[in-house]
Amino acid sequence: MTSDFNDELVRRMAALLEETGLGEIEYETKDLKIRIARPAVQMTAMAAPAPAPMAASAPAASSASTAETGEAVPSPMVGTAYLAAEPGSAPFVQPGSKVAKGATLLIVEAMKVMNPIIAPRAGTVKAVLVDNGQPVEYGQTLVVLE
Repeated sequence: MTSDFNDELVRRMAALLEETGLGEIEYETKDLKIRIARPAVQMTAMAAPAPAPMAASAPAASSASTAETGEAVPSPMVGTAYLAAEPGSAPFVQPGSKVAKGATLLIVEAMKVMNPIIAPRAGTVKAVLVDNGQPVEYGQTLVVLE
């Protein structure tokens, strides 16, 4: 059984777990099964810092109140938010941008798949509530439209 152990596979899976923010990942073949999971305490510690700075900073607090008067666009998955198509490119949108229904607002990467987050309707971007490269949770408000 020791001969089946693939150190590189375990390292790649652990890196993928870290990248995506997932709680666990499993890989199985006919002869091998590998499961890597974060301790629940570590997952809580990872999630806790993100809301604290948002609540503490004045701009984020005003952005939170804007969510009440606009249409929130939530993340449909856990992943990493990217505001531009590639590093160094202009962001898809920023506050004040006019968007058409179906326009890409940002991308959420999950398990090496780039998922465009599209505008549910035409409007103006009131706020972008995530930073480039920031881990996001399912249901977290990413953008507010007015």
